[in-house]
Amino acid sequence: MKSPVKALSLFDSTCIIVGIIIGAGIYETTPMVAVCMGGWGGTMAAWLAGGLLALCGALCYAELATTYPSQGGDYVYLSRAYGPWAGFLFGWSQLAVIRPGDIALMAFVFARYASTLYAPVPNMGTFYAVGAVAVLTVINILGVRESKWTQNALTVVKAAGLLFIVAVGLAAPGAAHVPASGSITGGGLKLAMILVLFTYGGWNEMAYVAAEIRNPQKNIVRALVFGTVAVATLYLLANGAFLHALGYAGMAGSEAVAVDVVATRMPGVAARLIAVIICISALGAVNGLIFTGARISYALGTGHKVFQGLGKWHPKLGTPMAALALQGLLSMVIVLVAGSFVDTILYSAPAVWLFFLATGLSLFRLRKKEASIPRPFKAPLYPVVPILFCAACVFMLFSSASYAFAEKPVGLLALLSVMAASALFWRKADGTHFGS
Repeated sequence: MKSPVKALSLFDSTCIIVGIIIGAGIYETTPMVAVCMGGWGGTMAAWLAGGLLALCGALCYAELATTYPSQGGDYVYLSRAYGPWAGFLFGWSQLAVIRPGDIALMAFVFARYASTLYAPVPNMGTFYAVGAVAVLTVINILGVRESKWTQNALTVVKAAGLLFIVAVGLAAPGAAHVPASGSITGGGLKLAMILVLFTYGGWNEMAYVAAEIRNPQKNIVRALVFGTVAVATLYLLANGAFLHALGYAGMAGSEAVAVDVVATRMPGVAARLIAVIICISALGAVNGLIFTGARISYALGTGHKVFQGLGKWHPKLGTPMAALALQGLLSMVIVLVAGSFVDTILYSAPAVWLFFLATGLSLFRLRKKEASIPRPFKAPLYPVVPILFCAACVFMLFSSASYAFAEKPVGLLALLSVMAASALFWRKADGTHFGS
């Protein structure tokens, strides 16, 4: 086996999407979103709007992924829309900055909560984070079957854990009545949507493994839509349960909203139980990010000689072993260097939204440039859906870049330096330069 095989079912594909989206964001961001939106009505509206925008993005990616069902996702779309340099820039940025940063982010979350459960010596957090990345990378190297079974199990458990919290919250005595809405400032709305869209991140991951999905013309669309809608439903249920159990004021003032909800019924074990659920949730996100991210590096290696070592599929294990190993190593380096998951967000977020925007715009360009290519699925309500998605990307790009510049300018400059360095690799890879 020297190339990808179609080993992923609809259930496997959906578990990858759901498993990556539901990390720790729903447990961390909900109180601040409530504060920003000024009441329960605004809070629920923000999460509904985030789900609809994520669905718009998923529908755009569904068209691109079914039209070009190859490994690499955005790498393929950007290369075809703008030229090889664009795909190269995306692949290089994912390899050097974005994907290792995303993996490290979720590893930090796992480590933080694992340390509350067992920390026999100081600085166990770093050990837990590095260990999680190392173990899950090895599992992914051993085979696609092992990877998807691990992902499916973690996703089912994390979804069950979130549903358990929802059930406890809805069963709790209702909190005192609060106004449906309060004052909402422009800055508050901006911050709320940044947090909400960050928490919905990951709905596009299925595009990176399109070549490994059975019946891709149907299952890619189903997985993207089912996964995104399922998560949006869970998020709305979770926020409804939080508001019912704690009330708006209690939710907005909570430092550990899920713990506070479970404590209404199970005060003695709430903190440790939630820590276990969040650990499993974070591990599911780490495993999914490792699985899909290596396929981007593999695609980069198949298209450019300078990275040809990454473009090899292990003949016996049936996985992109070199791409997985390098990705794991870089992720562990970021864990050791970044120091916290907040630093990691600031490090990679602007690049993430820049490429989301470029991919959204590529849908318009490819419909004209390659109009003769059959499109098994087309984004509905064109051009409204892709325009909404691109508008959200512009908002997030500006917001994340301005915030990173204000809070962590060194990290933003490092990001720009890494992306600029791709020009040197581009010349070495193709003997040419940007724009040629």
